[in-house]
Amino acid sequence: MRYSDLNWFDVENYLENDDRLMLVLGSCEQHGYLSLLTDAKIPLALADTASQQTGVLVAPPLNFGASPYFLAYPGTISLRIATLIDVVEDIIRSVYRQGFRRVLVLNGHGGNDPVRGRMYELADEFSDLRIAWYAWWASHGVEAIAQKHELKLYHASWLENFNFTRVAELPEGEKTPPHVPGLMGADETRQVYGDGVFGGPYQVDGEIMHEIFEVCVGDVVQMLKFE
Repeated sequence: MRYSDLNWFDVENYLENDDRLMLVLGSCEQHGYLSLLTDAKIPLALADTASQQTGVLVAPPLNFGASPYFLAYPGTISLRIATLIDVVEDIIRSVYRQGFRRVLVLNGHGGNDPVRGRMYELADEFSDLRIAWYAWWASHGVEAIAQKHELKLYHASWLENFNFTRVAELPEGEKTPPHVPGLMGADETRQVYGDGVFGGPYQVDGEIMHEIFEVCVGDVVQMLKFE
């Protein structure tokens, strides 16, 4: 159940029975051969599936994140970290004002992590506000699946190659991770990573991806209990 399917009367009625909300944080950045909105598509798909199981409302996704290191790749649109933090705070304050008290942030992009610091500040300011943070790729379940299949987790690799993030034919085989000299600017990042994939297989069996998606949905449903 998304905001886009409701009017304000519907949200008011929802709040009479539930104060939970899912907020997706994504990014618009290069993902090799995958969609530029991969980091929004994955957590939004998780949110939609979890919503079908729980009835929890899904706020409109924030499709832009902090991706300064990818700006040399056309299509990447990056917010300054300070801007991103302020935007997310404004969203949380808005929904809190209307009665939402339990917010699960589904983050799809590692560059958005600085937002968590501001969330701690808001949780301290509003004693009745509960905020949970979920980064699907950091799930213990995902890690266990990767280890079982002897796979490593890399940006824009097999890990993010779901049928709904794939927008082009992918190369065969796998990519050897390049040497990374340290923190890099956007131009050097493109020189080092080339096609934008950080390493590993470009794709794996669909059953593995289904297994990952299901374990992540399970995580989200559990976190929505706010135990």
